[in-house]
Amino acid sequence: MSRPSPRESIRSHRLPKMEQWQRVVIAAGAAVGLTAATTIAAALALTSDEPAGDAAAGPATHQASSDQGGEAASDAAPAEVQASALPQSDGMCDRTAGPAPEVVVTEVDADVIGNGGRGDTDPLPAAIAATPDGRSWLAWDGTDDRIHLTRLDCGDQAEGDPIALEGIDLQDVIADADGVTVLLTREGACGDGPLCGGSSSPCATMHMVRFDNAGTQVWERQVTNLGDGLDGYDDGARFVWWYQHHGRLASDGTNTAAYFGVAITVANGGCVDIHQGDRMQVVDADGDLADHGDAFAVGCSHSWTTRIAWNADRDEFGMVCATDNQCRIAVPAYTTVAAGDCDGTLFGGDLVTAPDGGYWTAWSQGGQARLEHFTDGPSDSTVDTGADTGHPHLVSYGAAHMLLAWESGDGMTAQVYGADSGDAAGDPFDIDVPDHPYQAFKAYPDGSAAFPAAGDGGSIRIARVMPLS
Repeated sequence: MSRPSPRESIRSHRLPKMEQWQRVVIAAGAAVGLTAATTIAAALALTSDEPAGDAAAGPATHQASSDQGGEAASDAAPAEVQASALPQSDGMCDRTAGPAPEVVVTEVDADVIGNGGRGDTDPLPAAIAATPDGRSWLAWDGTDDRIHLTRLDCGDQAEGDPIALEGIDLQDVIADADGVTVLLTREGACGDGPLCGGSSSPCATMHMVRFDNAGTQVWERQVTNLGDGLDGYDDGARFVWWYQHHGRLASDGTNTAAYFGVAITVANGGCVDIHQGDRMQVVDADGDLADHGDAFAVGCSHSWTTRIAWNADRDEFGMVCATDNQCRIAVPAYTTVAAGDCDGTLFGGDLVTAPDGGYWTAWSQGGQARLEHFTDGPSDSTVDTGADTGHPHLVSYGAAHMLLAWESGDGMTAQVYGADSGDAAGDPFDIDVPDHPYQAFKAYPDGSAAFPAAGDGGSIRIARVMPLS
């Protein structure tokens, strides 16, 4: 059968307007003709022996190519990549700290897709990453069917020429002293199937792409497993379909981990069923899949709002998902952090490490945001924030605080909380940029936090909450 281009079809093949957990449950039932219970049991049974890193992902390459097996490619930069040397760092950014949060908004020219589509399968407009010296890398999904990447100076102004690279959906970006890594999806192959039920949709792959500070691509790595003869509609495939697939990155300083939603293909007689869950893979500094104890082929199922953070005190990548498996916020797979209800309003909203070695996570139920503190499983402290929102954001804000933010009218409202106690500190304040439920604030080494808000006028507004004194 003929199919539209992956970028057009993946973005247009949307579900009816329903809440996120209902979409996922109906996706499994409608597409494969199974009950949710059968879906989960079959998917987990088929994946129990799968190694965390899949050989089918192939070797790292040095080109932003669309090959699915990751076969070796030329070291030459592809034509769509336009890079130039960036100015050398002049030391740590010196942002002014104050007794109360101050918000500075800076506009960056970017031909971004805009902030219109905000469903759980819609493409994300932008993502930002902090560097160790307090500068930034900004990534955005462009109107030219490319993902773009540029560096920002201490004043959140673009410096150097932007990089344009192949990609369908931008997911996240993370940076260190030597460069930047982008998480994105690319075109994949579905193969012949056949599906046991439902209609076909384009298949895609999830990739990390690494650049050095001069804008030269260093490596790329597929973290789904298509290639080497394995297509999306083949038994054992782990790929990106029309299901919710958003993901986040975290780093331990050497290795980079990606935690994201994934489609799970399982044989069912002469056809295949395709389920939805999540997946975590770790890539080392050379761009190779790492045999890491925290990685897994499939964790929560069904899964949405996958969140990850590196916890140096525990020497682990900590994770939480929102799942309709017992309707909860859970550590994959599965330890309950907070019990919820499958009423269409269960949403996970970010994960940060706590000073005591544990974690704080934000989540919402019934349009009310909560904070939960946990270490190995069930929450040991709950904060009812009073924030009326279905989509809270949480980010570390200096060493002693956290920042909770949520949509309020045409902008956002934020509140500072103590990272030890979870107690509110000071008064709520406004952030005059539009929210996006699936984008993230990022923490900076100077104690500030930043959010990349995409407007509809061809620019991104960086909202920076300046550090506390």
